[in-house]
Amino acid sequence: MSDDLFEKGMTMRKSVLGAEHVARAEANKTDFDTDFQRIITEGAWGTIWTRPGIDKKTRHMLTLAIIAALGKHDELAMHIRATRNTGVTQEEVREIFLQVLAYAGAPAANSAFGIAKRVYKELESEGK
Repeated sequence: MSDDLFEKGMTMRKSVLGAEHVARAEANKTDFDTDFQRIITEGAWGTIWTRPGIDKKTRHMLTLAIIAALGKHDELAMHIRATRNTGVTQEEVREIFLQVLAYAGAPAANSAFGIAKRVYKELESEGK
């Protein structure tokens, strides 16, 4: 993949997850996961997230629904935090998780609501 695609990916990744989060992730890279980090940055962030067909907020709402439905709890917490950067509101997150309830089941939605409550409480205590 090209350096241009990597840079596009890094720009998008920082705009969604925040520059501080990305800097921490980059600082924690090792020889073991360097290739993985580059591929995810180029592929997901540089190729998919930058496509013109869906705006960033809608793409983020879809991401929240998918990772909640799949039960990817660490990723879900990270992406709930990232809603500060994409304009997805708490009310929209609630509606997304109700959609998860209807199509992925109560256990997935229950976990998602619990994670969101914890993250929102942490953000509130951080003054964010």
